[in-house]
Amino acid sequence: MSAPAARHPGELRWETRLLTVVTVTMVVFGIANTYGALSLQTAGGGGAGFALRQFVGAMLGLLGLSVVSRVDYHLWRRLAWPLFFATILLLLIPILPGTERIAPRIHGARRWVDIGPLNFQPSEIARLAIIVWCAALAAKKGVQVREFKKGVLPFLVGIGTVALLILGQPNLSMAILVTLLGLIVLFSAGAKIGHFILLGLGGLLLLFEKIQSAQYRVARLTTFLNPGEATAAAGMQIHQSLVGIGSGRVLGVGFGEGQQKLFLPFAYSDFIFSTIGEEWGFLGIVLVVVLFGLFLWLGMRIARSAPDPLGQFLAVGITAMIGITAVMHMAVSLALMPTTGLTLPFMSYGRSSLVISLVATGILINIGRMRGRPARKAAAE
Repeated sequence: MSAPAARHPGELRWETRLLTVVTVTMVVFGIANTYGALSLQTAGGGGAGFALRQFVGAMLGLLGLSVVSRVDYHLWRRLAWPLFFATILLLLIPILPGTERIAPRIHGARRWVDIGPLNFQPSEIARLAIIVWCAALAAKKGVQVREFKKGVLPFLVGIGTVALLILGQPNLSMAILVTLLGLIVLFSAGAKIGHFILLGLGGLLLLFEKIQSAQYRVARLTTFLNPGEATAAAGMQIHQSLVGIGSGRVLGVGFGEGQQKLFLPFAYSDFIFSTIGEEWGFLGIVLVVVLFGLFLWLGMRIARSAPDPLGQFLAVGITAMIGITAVMHMAVSLALMPTTGLTLPFMSYGRSSLVISLVATGILINIGRMRGRPARKAAAE
């Protein structure tokens, strides 16, 4: 018998094919649930209006995925620093004085930037930018990441700068997420565990101080630790979320038939998991968990078989970005952690998050396609 023909580098493999199917399935399911969560709304065109805007975001994101998945991921090494500095500039817009016109205050925070037809969250771009920057820097430093001064310290300066700018909006949950993603890339590159223990202790002290500095954060933490002593406003979201999930039982109340979305703020974004639980039941929740589980499994398979450290670090970071965000969103909906405001990747309403998640998935797909291609020497320089 003749040996099986070797696959050509850059060819789609079953992991990347399945990853594409899983991603598109989540996007379609998300658009449908955006419509369902807002089916009784009249403002903004109702569910159809929001679903249409999410569909436009999905088309842009899928176009980005298609293009990026065909571009050699080593290009991101050259783009790492320009992307990092561009992200810094974008994050400065909402916190600089005199920028209220293009970065208005919404719900007490300035997280959005409106420039002509563009409306986006710079912090969403920061999620991907910090992964690309950390991966490129870690690949360049090699074994130096095990040292503190030459290895860990430069990462802390970069990650800390981005996190502090996000805190200024303010957006504590996104600042924590961006910090975690950067540290995960650093850990995957071989940084010493002792450094992370020290950083973790310092991070907990800073987190405690930031929670105390804002009353709404204190209320959220109180709701989580002691629901009986929470204020009515602070505990309402979690209570309505749990009622919605419990009302769904096994098969759900039916698509678009959920009633808790009338009482649950941001049922189409921050609490879309609860809406899915009510309208699709336990089976819907299992479907969501399985889809994200598949994404994480495929992402880690791609990371393990990446042709070089840059590909491995990028794949780990992107997989962690999707996985951690999804787990935190689900945990909030199930009252397993304080309210964060993080959306469910691919499924919650939010075009900035959707486009960035799809572009990041495109990078992951390209890394999977490059498996078996010899790492270029130029890429290591």
